[in-house]
Amino acid sequence: MALHMNLRGMGVALITPFKADKSIDFPALAKLLEYIIQNKADYIVVLGTTAETATLTEAEREQVKTFVVERVNSRVPLVLGVGGNNTKAVTDYLRQNDLSSFSAILSVVPYYNKPSQEGIYQHYKAIAEASPLPVILYNVPGRTGVNMTAETTLRLAKNFTNIIGVKEASGNITQMDDIIKNKPADFMVISGDDGITFPLITLGAVGVISVIGNAFPREFSRMVRLALEGDFANALLIHHRFTELFSLLFVDGNPAGVKCLLNAKGMIQNELRLPLVPTKITTYEKIRQVLNKLEN
Repeated sequence: MALHMNLRGMGVALITPFKADKSIDFPALAKLLEYIIQNKADYIVVLGTTAETATLTEAEREQVKTFVVERVNSRVPLVLGVGGNNTKAVTDYLRQNDLSSFSAILSVVPYYNKPSQEGIYQHYKAIAEASPLPVILYNVPGRTGVNMTAETTLRLAKNFTNIIGVKEASGNITQMDDIIKNKPADFMVISGDDGITFPLITLGAVGVISVIGNAFPREFSRMVRLALEGDFANALLIHHRFTELFSLLFVDGNPAGVKCLLNAKGMIQNELRLPLVPTKITTYEKIRQVLNKLEN
C-alpha cells in the first residue's frame, strides 16, 4: 500500500440520503454517486460527518461502505472516515477490517473527551501505527470541542510518514497558514470549509473536502482547479457566485443545508435522523431562491 495519495482538487463529503421512514435510500445514493463522478469530483469521502455517520448502525455503515465501493468501481479514489473518541476502538477497527478498497482514512480529533495536545498526539500516533492506509487528520473544533494546534499537527506530520495531510476546519486562517509555512514538503493541507477554500488555496492548500460538492460538483471542482492552476481571477468569479450559498448551507447546521439544496434540485428526500432536523422553511426558501439564480 502506497504511503501517499494525491488529494489535490475537490473531494466530496458524501451525504447519506434517507427515505421518509428514515431508512437509507440506496437508489438515491446510487444516483448521487453517478452525478458526483460524472461531474468531475476528484475523490469521495465516505462515512464522514456529513454522512450523519453517528446516527448509522454498525451494520448500516458496512452496507454503505460496500455499496459505495461497488458503485464507484475504482473510478475515483475513496477515503473512509474512521474516527472516534475511544482510541482502542479506532485502532481495533483499522487492524481487523479489510480497507483495501480505500486510498486513505480521514480521522477526526477525538470529541467530547477534550484531550490535551499530548493526548491528541498519542491518539494519532496509535492510529498511524495501526493503519494499513495513509491517514488524513481532521481538525474541526466547532464539533469536537478542542482545537488541534499547528504545533501538534506539524509534530505528527514530521514524525509519521503515513500521516499525509490534514483537513483543517478550525476557521483560523493564521493557524492554517502556520501549518502550510512549516509543514514537510509532501504534507497536504486541505480546506474543511467550502467558504474559505479559495483563499486557503492561495496560501498553499491543495484543495477541499467539500459539502457543496454534493450539489455542485462540476462548478466547485472547476473553481478549485482554476485556483490550483493560479488562475485566481476566474476562480474568484466562481467563488463569489457561491458566497451567499456558503452561509445558507450552514445556518441550520450540516448536512441539513446541503440536504435541503439536494431536495430542491429533486435529487433526494429532505430527511435527516434525529437529533438533526431539516432546515427551517425560511432557510429552505432562501436556498431555493439562490438555486434558481445559480441555475438560470
